[in-house]
Amino acid sequence: MEQRKCPTCKEKVKGRRDKIYCSLSCKSIAQYEQRLENDKFYLQVDKQLKLNRKILKKYNCTGMTSLRREVLHKEGFNPNFFTHYWKNKKGDVYLFSYDYGILKIKDGEKEKYLMIEWQEYMNK
Repeated sequence: MEQRKCPTCKEKVKGRRDKIYCSLSCKSIAQYEQRLENDKFYLQVDKQLKLNRKILKKYNCTGMTSLRREVLHKEGFNPNFFTHYWKNKKGDVYLFSYDYGILKIKDGEKEKYLMIEWQEYMNK
């Protein structure tokens, strides 16, 4: 009969015939890695949303400012990831990463983002 090996550490598995892992520690590691694999997309999106917020917060010191698109993108900002949007009375749509939002604007040939911070009146 062939000796079974633990899929986590490759050590010999002793004990019951249907035992898969050599220890509880190896079983726990395998389950943790499986959870990470299952949540991979979620974790990537969550990481990008948090990075977007961090970047917007860094450059938006006054509550409302504009900045060239390239500056934010160089830092790793990705406008395709946002938590929600808000539409003002003019019909402009701001994309938010939690409490910091952007509106894409043109200044001549330059593409910019108008950055704002979420305000209480936006809840209405």
